[in-house]
Amino acid sequence: MEIAGRRLPEGSWWDWEVIVWDGGRLRLAAGYDLTYHHGLEVVFTAPAFVSCPAAFQDPVFREPTAEEAARLRRTLGETPPVVVAFEADGGGPDPVSCLIAAEGLDILAGLVPRSSRPRAQAAPGLRDWPGPPLPTD
Repeated sequence: MEIAGRRLPEGSWWDWEVIVWDGGRLRLAAGYDLTYHHGLEVVFTAPAFVSCPAAFQDPVFREPTAEEAARLRRTLGETPPVVVAFEADGGGPDPVSCLIAAEGLDILAGLVPRSSRPRAQAAPGLRDWPGPPLPTD
């Protein structure tokens, strides 16, 4: 599986959720079950446009359509360096189309345990984890 031309590491990346979204980054966590840990983080730096649910499953990443690219140019005045488009199960009866545009993209693999520590973010549903994933090699 690839995101914006970058290959994701091997793994079961079924469940996804936003864990941090502030002015400088959008951090998505992924794994096969996010209850106790996640094994992948996709970090968008300087996100300029985000259209996706806070949690989703089974994304199918693809190139943005011509209409999506035109929408970004109209909205932002340019096409950012990183544009990610995908279809996902957002919990409703139909798949949801998602679009994220940002200045940069980092893919971090490694186990991140989920603890019951207090939330660092004020927004409901968003959690700030203690740091990047721990290496599994």
